[in-house]
Amino acid sequence: MLRFRLFRLSSVPPFSIHGNKIAGSHLIHTVKMGLRGKKNMEKQHPILQQNVIVMRHSERIDNFEPLWASMASRPWDPPLSESGQVRAFQTGRRIKQSLGFTIDRVFVSPFLRCIQTAAEVGNALLINDGDGSLVGDRILVDSTKLKVSIEYGLCEMINSIAIRLNVAPKDGNLSFDITELKAMLPARTVGDNGEMVYKELPEWEESVLQARARYQQTIQNLADKYPTENLLFVTHGEGIQVAVSSFRKDVVVNEVEYCGYVELTRPIFKKDHSLIGGEFNLLTQSGQSGVTYISSHGL
Repeated sequence: MLRFRLFRLSSVPPFSIHGNKIAGSHLIHTVKMGLRGKKNMEKQHPILQQNVIVMRHSERIDNFEPLWASMASRPWDPPLSESGQVRAFQTGRRIKQSLGFTIDRVFVSPFLRCIQTAAEVGNALLINDGDGSLVGDRILVDSTKLKVSIEYGLCEMINSIAIRLNVAPKDGNLSFDITELKAMLPARTVGDNGEMVYKELPEWEESVLQARARYQQTIQNLADKYPTENLLFVTHGEGIQVAVSSFRKDVVVNEVEYCGYVELTRPIFKKDHSLIGGEFNLLTQSGQSGVTYISSHGL
């Protein structure tokens, strides 16, 4: 099993953004509270629980076929291997069967391996063993109930740590055909991409800390934008590290398998005409779903 290498740096400064355009704050549905307000809110009963899954993409082909990059037109953006596609679909089925809630929205990095992972997971989430329409040997439910959107804020770290210099574009200019990528996603699930959190890709050689702040802001902003919906984020290994360390300050992630994921949950309260999101809690135990973490004490 290939391991994702993690970089143990200082904690992510919340919402530290440099050189990128962010969607307007008017889209955020939840509001911030002071410490006293949070304590008072904790005494009330939430109107619902919001659930969030943060998942790494499946196996990329260049880690199994060493000669692939030398023949590829986009060697920095590998697709999944065949076994990776199978693994992504199986992981989607496991998520659907093991969770006590449905996924309403999927947000995905524009890198091809993530798009293909989201497509397989999305197809798995749409399968229903009961009612629905039969397509081949699969029974599908109404795909309009699941929305999938591409989000630049979930992309790979844009630096030579994550993208090797021997395969990176010489000018550092990574580009994605969003229309082409949308066509790869399950039919009728594609959501409106008019309001990405990050409207542009990060500039080449962003730091690890900048990338971590980007992942944190993207997850938080989208959770705040859709507080009454359960979300799935398909991203890269460093994004999983952020999803854990942002909400469990006492642990450090040391391994993220392909298709490894963690589950977060938080209460949503209603006050006057506003929805207020509580603190996220990490539900996934170390090693439970392909993500291993250890205590940070003494490191």
